[in-house]
Amino acid sequence: MTKNYDLVILGGGTGGYVAAIKAAELNLSVAIVEKDKLGGTCLHRGCIPSKALLKSAEVYRKAKEASLFGVQINEIGFELSKAMDRKNEIVNSLHQGVKQLVNKEKITIFKGMGRILGPSIFSPTSGTISVEYDDERENDMLIPKNVLISTGASPVAPSKLGVDGDKIVTSDHLLELKELPESITILGGGVIGVEWASFFCDLGVKVTIVEAAKTILPQMDQDLAKQMKSALENRGATIYENSKLQEDSIEQSDNSLTIKVTRDGEEYSLETEKLLVSIGRAPNTKNIGIENTDIKTNKNGFIEINEFYQTKEDHIYAIGDVIEGKQLAHVAMQEAELAVEHMSGEKIEKLKNEHIPSCVYSYPEIASIGLTENEVKSKGFEFEIAKIPFKMIGKAKINGQDDGFAKIIINKENDDLLGAHLIGDQATEMITQLSLAKYLDASASEMDEMVYPHPSLSEIIGEAVHAIKGRNVQ
Repeated sequence: MTKNYDLVILGGGTGGYVAAIKAAELNLSVAIVEKDKLGGTCLHRGCIPSKALLKSAEVYRKAKEASLFGVQINEIGFELSKAMDRKNEIVNSLHQGVKQLVNKEKITIFKGMGRILGPSIFSPTSGTISVEYDDERENDMLIPKNVLISTGASPVAPSKLGVDGDKIVTSDHLLELKELPESITILGGGVIGVEWASFFCDLGVKVTIVEAAKTILPQMDQDLAKQMKSALENRGATIYENSKLQEDSIEQSDNSLTIKVTRDGEEYSLETEKLLVSIGRAPNTKNIGIENTDIKTNKNGFIEINEFYQTKEDHIYAIGDVIEGKQLAHVAMQEAELAVEHMSGEKIEKLKNEHIPSCVYSYPEIASIGLTENEVKSKGFEFEIAKIPFKMIGKAKINGQDDGFAKIIINKENDDLLGAHLIGDQATEMITQLSLAKYLDASASEMDEMVYPHPSLSEIIGEAVHAIKGRNVQ
């Protein structure tokens, strides 16, 4: 069967379905080709299920601390199966919501594998999409005016490590965990690795992190990384930074793995029940027909685009985790809308990195926007920093979670906000205020003049800008 569309989207993840809804609102005929479920990694294997499990672990941790608030709980336990059931219910509920949104806009869904074809009898240019099915159905041919590639990314799992889904796993496998291990070693101390480390620490699992960079969370402000390292170690984690796993030295027994790690020329032998491979995510660009087009990819396999999200084939766009940049769901959503607006003839400005907040949903939480201190220094700014601990904030004391700090970096030349970095209770919620300030180009003086509710955790932002303006009030 051959059908014509204004837009065909490869991938029904966060970026894909948001793009489809936007296109439908602009009265474009649109189809999504998705081989699995609408919602993609974020909904089914990433953001939502992992945060649901982190919430369960948080409640368990807080229950153990209840006596500090005068609350006596006689028996405290954690049932992994119930936490998993709750996670699945949340995912299923949101999945139904996404399907309803897509159906409401009369968007056509093709459940199959989409492959881009080169010039053919169907079209003088590349871009026709062949939809291939697992069963014996003939391929559908979709002829679009525009194509949007939004196929996401998958965990990197080098073949040498022998990922088996049992002892050696990725984050995808952990979302279906049946029993808690006694110990786990996490290869990679980035955002995903740290979140899983926090989850397992809360549940009493022995955690070891092996990170190749000088610090965990190497892309974040280093004050945050140091504070997080200290927090995890205080909860029992062992962290090897500037360290490398010897991939060919893994030994397996019935109940455990023995791995070797080198750091500063010394070798360490570690025994662990499971090994989580969390060393990044690679773009899903194989077997989608890129070789049939003039689309270019960089050395890391990401699709090259211009400022309008167009590939070398200007009617084929790409967004989300298949392009270079921050692999975040909220980034894919924004890029989706911008790409669709551009192909509809609207004027757009590409999303700026300094306007994108980044979050780590660990305990304690981390949230950042703008430049890190090292980036500010490397760019040659004249700057001023205020760093305020949560211990100064009444609401943090009330909540019983006063570890962490807020760090604000201001441009001395024009009073602009260069960067903001939070680690502590509800940091991932408070970053929105700073994101708005950054987007609106608010000055430190303007932020200083705001009225901050008392008592509130957000007062820490006010205290930071008060300090920069020389008027500490506590």
